[in-house]
Amino acid sequence: MNKTPSPETWLTQDAYDRLQEEMAERSGPRRAAIVKRIEAAREEGDLKENGGYHAAKEEQGKNEARVRVLRHLLENAHIGAAPVTEGKVAQGQVVTVRFPAFDDTETFLLGSREEAATTSIDVYSPTSPLGAAVLGQDVGATVEYVTPNGKMLTVEIVSADTYTG
Repeated sequence: MNKTPSPETWLTQDAYDRLQEEMAERSGPRRAAIVKRIEAAREEGDLKENGGYHAAKEEQGKNEARVRVLRHLLENAHIGAAPVTEGKVAQGQVVTVRFPAFDDTETFLLGSREEAATTSIDVYSPTSPLGAAVLGQDVGATVEYVTPNGKMLTVEIVSADTYTG
C-alpha cells in the first residue's frame, strides 16, 4: 500500500508556544493529579465496580494520547509562515473559494487545527477534502473534490493571501 505523505505542519510562533504550555501541563501537573486519583480509587478496594478508578484510567488514556500527539507535533512542525509561491495556494494562507453550483463563497485559513484556538476565521486542514483539493493549486483554478458524504463539489479558487493573524 503506497501512502501519500501528509503535508508538512506549519505553526505560528503563538500556536507553538501554546502547544508547549499544554504539553508541560499535561505531562506534569495533570499527569500527577490523574495518578493520585487512580491511587486513591485503587485503595478503595474492588476495582471491578469502582467508577472513580475507571473514570480516572480513561482520563489517563486520553491525556497520554494527547501528550503523544503534542510531542509529535512539536517535534515535527515548522515554526513561522510556510514558504509561499506567488499565485499558488499554500499552508498559512487565507483562501477564498467560490462554489459555482451554489453561487456562494467561503473564506478559511489553510493550516493546522491547532491554529483555530487563536483565530476567528475557520481553519481547514491541508488534509481535509477541500484543503487537499486546493493546496498547491493556482489562484483562478477550478478544482473538484469529494466531500465526506461522497458528493462531488467544484470550487473556484478566488484568492490566497498570507495570514497575518
